[in-house]
Amino acid sequence: NFEKEAAELGKGSFKYAWVLDKLKAERERGITIDIALWKFETPKYYVTVIDAPGHRDFIKNMI
Repeated sequence: NFEKEAAELGKGSFKYAWVLDKLKAERERGITIDIALWKFETPKYYVTVIDAPGHRDFIKNMI
């Protein structure tokens, strides 16, 4: 599970970020490197969660 894996790498506070951060480097460094999408729907809404890099070195991955 995300909580256990994050704790094992000393990044327990990142457990929810790991839902979308799948790359090993993202998890080790604690940053988003590539964009990720997660879509789901409720009885009332369609929801899209987008995780995009914020670090300037990875902006090109978002464009």
